[in-house]
Amino acid sequence: MTAVDVTAIAKSYGKVEVLSDITTHFPEGSFTSLLGPSGSGKTTLLRIIAGFVIPDTGRVTIGERDVTRVPVWARNIGMVFQSYALFPHMSVADNVAFGLAQRGVKGEPARREVQRALDMVHLGGFGTRKPKQLSGGQQQRVALARAIVTRPSVLLLDEPLSALDRRLRQEMQVELLRIQRESGLTTIFVTHDQEEALTLSDKVAILDRGRIVQIGAPTEVYERPRTRFAAEFLGDTNFFTGTVADGRVSLRNGMRIATASPLPANGAPVTLAVRPEKITVATRDAAPEDGLTNRVEGAIIASLYSGTALTYEVDAAGQRFKIFAQNRDARPLARGDEVTLSWSPDHTVPIEDAP
Repeated sequence: MTAVDVTAIAKSYGKVEVLSDITTHFPEGSFTSLLGPSGSGKTTLLRIIAGFVIPDTGRVTIGERDVTRVPVWARNIGMVFQSYALFPHMSVADNVAFGLAQRGVKGEPARREVQRALDMVHLGGFGTRKPKQLSGGQQQRVALARAIVTRPSVLLLDEPLSALDRRLRQEMQVELLRIQRESGLTTIFVTHDQEEALTLSDKVAILDRGRIVQIGAPTEVYERPRTRFAAEFLGDTNFFTGTVADGRVSLRNGMRIATASPLPANGAPVTLAVRPEKITVATRDAAPEDGLTNRVEGAIIASLYSGTALTYEVDAAGQRFKIFAQNRDARPLARGDEVTLSWSPDHTVPIEDAP
């Protein structure tokens, strides 16, 4: 297992700055997702680590070795692309063996390594087939086998699941995580899918306009977003902007919201974020739950039923709330119902209200 470090990486194409002063550490044996919208720089960063792109400034280190100017073939990495890039005229076994052949490994040693890789991706009996005889998920496994057959130090994945339908994608997420855990490879995964990043990763790095705005464990970046961008990109969020007044945040409509996080001095502006699933919605006559000291009254203005869950929109003194609720009641709340919303100060997170 080998760690990867990038230090002060910057890259521009003409006057367009793609990456700016990126410094981060990918621990050995970890699974880290680079998450961000199109144009955020995540794929460029992956390609710099791979060696396909040379940075304008900065350094890439794999283990103890500075590889910033080392060609792709000499970095001992495995890479899987979005398109799989399998050779259609070759058998599965020959596709997997291609990287070994480039390194001069042939004959029985190559056959053993190919079988080991195919067994790891649960395709041990598929070696004689051609790619066109395989499903999309199976082709993806062949691409993974080809990437790991050379026993690389690092596995780089560039949106490898984006071409699959939802069911296959979910199956491959499970398989990908299993393979990574069994191999112990330091893995860096590019995706724009928030759920995928949260499901698979030990760490998630959120990129915006060429910068890492937050990096941490999935629970950390989701539960405690630092910026408005991070909060919005990782899912739906309710935002409240007001000023600090005696340990709470006072909104213009008169609401006073408590947070368990430290606040600046009285009079300072603050933006708070609360995830929709953290808010409890109940009829006005329902008994309050312990610990949910933030309480506001409003009315349902929209109700969306999706089987196992419900999404409500509530107006409370001009403040619009979105709430996610499990479908537990015999009759879901309906438009016009008067309700009480409540949530814990622990789930009220101060953020940077950057544009």
